Amino acid sequence: MAKGFQLGDEVTLTATIMKVLPGGVSSVNIPSYNYPFAIDTPQKAKPGDKVEITGFVTRIDVEEGKITVRTDGGGIVTVDREIVAADHVQVTD
Repeated sequence: MAKGFQLGDEVTLTATIMKVLPGGVSSVNIPSYNYPFAIDTPQKAKPGDKVEITGFVTRIDVEEGKITVRTDGGGIVTVDREIVAADHVQVTD
C-alpha cells in the first residue's frame, strides 16, 4: 500500500474553509472529496483559511487508490490516498 497506511492509522486531511456559517459551523472543501462537508469553525477562521482535520483510517481501497477516514467530528470521507498525511500513530488492541 502506498505510504504504508493501515486500518486504524491516525491521519490528517487539509481542508479549505469555503464559507463560515451561523452557529459556529464552516463549510469546507476537502481535495478529492466531491461532497459538502461541515466542521466546527476554528476561532478567527475566515474563508480561504486552511484547516487540518484528523481522523482514523477505516477502509483502504488499493485498486481505486482511496482511503476512507472517520474524522474526529464523526464524519466519514473517502479521499485519494495522495492527499492524506499519516500521523504515524497506530491503534493497537
